[in-house]
Formats: sequence, C-alpha cells, structure tokens
Amino acid sequence: MYDTSVIYIDENNTILEAMQMLDKNARKTLFVQERGILKAAVTDGDIRRWILQGGDLRAEIRFAANYQPIYLREGQIHLASSIMKEYGIEAVPVVDETFAIKDIIFQNNPKQKNSVFNKEIPVVMMAGGLGTRLSPYTNILPKPLIPIGDYPIAEHIINSFRKYGCNQFFMIVNYKRNMIKAYFDELEKNYQLEFVVEEKRLGTGGGISLLKGKISETFILTNCDIVIDDDLTKAYRQHKESENVITMVCSLKNFTIPYGVVNVGKDGMIESMQEKPNMSFFTNTGCYFVEPEVIEDLAYNAPIDFPEIIERYMAEGKKVGIYPIGEEAWLDMGQFDELEKMKERLGC
Repeated sequence: MYDTSVIYIDENNTILEAMQMLDKNARKTLFVQERGILKAAVTDGDIRRWILQGGDLRAEIRFAANYQPIYLREGQIHLASSIMKEYGIEAVPVVDETFAIKDIIFQNNPKQKNSVFNKEIPVVMMAGGLGTRLSPYTNILPKPLIPIGDYPIAEHIINSFRKYGCNQFFMIVNYKRNMIKAYFDELEKNYQLEFVVEEKRLGTGGGISLLKGKISETFILTNCDIVIDDDLTKAYRQHKESENVITMVCSLKNFTIPYGVVNVGKDGMIESMQEKPNMSFFTNTGCYFVEPEVIEDLAYNAPIDFPEIIERYMAEGKKVGIYPIGEEAWLDMGQFDELEKMKERLGC
C-alpha cells in the first residue's frame, strides 16, 4: 500500500516542497490532483529540468509539472507494465471517466536497482586529508578507514560505484597512507585499485595532477567521506549532453536560522524582521564528473584546491554545471552528527 501523503501534491505547493516529498518517495513520482481529480504528474526529472533552467525553488509546482500525464482507464490495468516500460516511468495512475484517481500502479520494485554506466568510468577518491572535523578519531585512524558498521567508509564508497559497473579506482593518499594501503592490500578485490601517493600537501585538487597519462576519459572524482544515494547514470548523461568540463553533484539543503533575523534600513531603522527564517540552497557534495583535460591542464605536483580549478574554467568561459539531488540523497560522514545517520541509511 502506498503512502498518499508523499504521492499527491497540490498545484500551490512549491518546487521546494515537491523536492522534500520526492525525497520521501522511493518512486520519485508525484501526482498533482484537485479533489481527487488528476491534473498533472511531477517526476524528479521534471524538478531537475526546472532547477537547471534557473527556476525559483519557491515557485509553485504547476510551473514544472507535466499537464499531459500518462494514465490508464480502469479497464486497462493489464497494460500498466508495458506502458511504464515504454515511457520510462515508475508509476501510472488509473482514472475513471471523470479523471478521478482510482488507483496508482507502481513498478514491482519500489526502489529500482542502480542502472549501469554504458561505458567504463574510472573513479578517483581524494583520500589524503587529515580529517580534522572527525578528530580525535582521525588522530588514530585516517578518515577513509573510519568504520561505518562492519566496513570503513572508503569501502562503502567503492561498493556504491561497483553497482554502476565501475572497475577502475584510484585512491589519492597522504596522511597515514600506509594504514590505508595495508587495509586494502589485505582485501580480496574484484576490481582494480591503484594508490597515488602525495608526497606533500596538494590541496583538494592538486592530487589529480599525479594522474597524468593514467586517465583519458570522463571520470568521477569523489571525497572519501560521502555516498550519493541517487541514480548517477542520469548525472553522467546530463554531463555529456551539456558538454560540461566539470559537473558538480549538488544537494539541496534546508536550514532554519535559530534566531530572529533583523534587516536594518537607513538611519538604523528596522526595515523588517523574520522569526527563525528558513533558508534553502544547493551545496557541493564533493562528487564530480570531470573531463580528462582537467588533469592535463594542471601543473604537475602543484598545490591547488578543486574550487579554484572550477573558478579558472568559469573565468575561461568553459562549461561548469551542476546535477541537483535531494537533501536525503547525500550521505556525509564528515561530521559526528552524521555518522549514526549514515549507519542507518547504509543498513549497518
């Protein structure tokens, strides 16, 4: 039985509210209805296109919705499976002659398995940092080996990309690198893992300069403390279709300021006040799709942070884009209060 609280949405709900509902909805589909009458459908893809076109998160959902949704009549339920496959949708409503919604037919699996990339995509993991946010744990263990359940976070990350068919991994290491190498050398692996050693601190981007001559195709760059719980084959497709040199995976974040905010006008007069306002914005998850030219353009073994690399390309007029995901699709282990959440989400 489906939860109608995360299936139906009204036209006057905002894009932001729709994203929050989609986060709770494993089917990634909402239906716009009015008094039980089907009006439109909204998918995560519809929301993503709205955001990429510069749409306002606080705009009403009707601006992004599809007002010509696929539907079935009550006598056509037997066609549901073939219709969903033909149109690439995960749910289809069943309506009567007045378009009143009588049922929702879903694909058998409420959360589909990951798709597989249509070609081999190397994965580069930045694993050389000090992990100061997780001190004192990282005074003993390097951050990639901090356990989440029975396995260290770096192994969870590798396994998440293995589901996409990735077989080639590079791990850029520095701090306590011998411990990291010893752990993975002892594992029985069905994938290739090469360690790339930073002999000096190269920042969050300089380490990939050490990969010159090793990668000649689009690759994934990821931090060593995050997992993306979304279909990244869609991100890869968008990256290639947009002809981006870098695509940053960005997660929605909602943050309530725990104070009353005062806006001051001329002569020290109060212009307006907001009690504990809510802010919504997209933040960098630390996962990117990157073209190999980025490696070749870098000075070898020179320190640089990845945001600086992005800013350079932007200044040159190169295409740098984002792939937006929901707030719940980003699992970040970089802070203590996120550790338990990540354990629960990964089933540890």
